[in-house]
Amino acid sequence: MLSMGLTLTFEDFRRCLRNPWTVGIGFLAQYVVKPLLGFLIALSLKLSAPLATGLILVSCCPGGQASNVATYISKGNVALSVLMTTCSTIGAIVMTPLLTKVLAGQLVPVDAAGLALSTFQVVLVPTVVGVLAHEYFPSFTEKLTTITPLVGVLLTTLLCASPIGQVADVLKTQGAQLILPVAILHAAAFFLGYALSRLCQFGESTSRTISIECGMQSSALGFLLAQKHFTNPLVAVPSAVSVVFMALGGSALAVFWRNRPIPLNDKDDFKE
Repeated sequence: MLSMGLTLTFEDFRRCLRNPWTVGIGFLAQYVVKPLLGFLIALSLKLSAPLATGLILVSCCPGGQASNVATYISKGNVALSVLMTTCSTIGAIVMTPLLTKVLAGQLVPVDAAGLALSTFQVVLVPTVVGVLAHEYFPSFTEKLTTITPLVGVLLTTLLCASPIGQVADVLKTQGAQLILPVAILHAAAFFLGYALSRLCQFGESTSRTISIECGMQSSALGFLLAQKHFTNPLVAVPSAVSVVFMALGGSALAVFWRNRPIPLNDKDDFKE
């Protein structure tokens, strides 16, 4: 979150006001379409309460920074992708705890206030620090931004790989039960994000951007929240497994779209 904040300026937030419809549809895909997907998949496949809760939790997380790279590869709108990631990340302070409480509260006890506080600490504080540093110490942050993306990727990888090792025996016996719903979640999110965008008559570039943003979320945040606020370690596993499918699915889709040109008369839905 700090590395993302270091790349942002106050002007980026003003862009939200200039693009309410585009950003709003992306927000809708992130915090309505995907959480409902997670909930319906968990119910349809009759997952155990801990795994269902973990799947719902990760489906309620904001967009991840990896979506910005995938958007660039897929010839989407990178500026819009960064803006949507920023808005969904800040929105996570309210939306992630609220949606998790509403959708998973019937399965296990959910401490919405605790989730909100942790999300505030993990998301907003480092983001604000990064934005302020970028605004008032630009020369310093310019040097930092050359290494922060790599550090962020390494830390995220280490963070999300650990629970897989901790529950390796469980994955051997329940792997199909867990892997299938996570794969369906990401595939359906990519598809519905694109379909919703086309239904709203967005251009191809914008539709690709919203699709990727909807399908690639911050699984690391889901893992952190699961580890801190749920006693059953299985709740954290869907977030860890999600990292794999998010990376594979997002990369495959980005390469697929990279080989398909954007129409010359493509509609521009984004105002700088």
